Amino acid sequence: QVQLVQSGGTLVQPGGSLRLSCVASGSIFSAHTMGWYRQAPGKQRELVATINIYGSTNYADSAKGRFTISRDNAKNTVYLQMNSLKPEDTAVYYCWGHKPGYDYWGQGTQVTVSS
Repeated sequence: QVQLVQSGGTLVQPGGSLRLSCVASGSIFSAHTMGWYRQAPGKQRELVATINIYGSTNYADSAKGRFTISRDNAKNTVYLQMNSLKPEDTAVYYCWGHKPGYDYWGQGTQVTVSS
């Protein structure tokens, strides 16, 4: 069992930056692929970025070049650095953890990009 606790969401102006954090507890963090999803009002939850146990990353087209996912296994933490934010990035962002047969979700954090 893994518990994921997120922090970092807030209101930010277009063009601004924000870093989300997600701390995992309860299992071997380094054995999990970690990622971030988001869900905008009226839309389905969508993948933003993932990072596997080897540190290889994958990004949605909308995130490429602007967002960076990273992990610190010593701190059981995964981060999402978001730069050049746009109003269309406004959503609830969810931390995700995965190992074969198991999926875990954070509580969600609101990111609002608005002037």
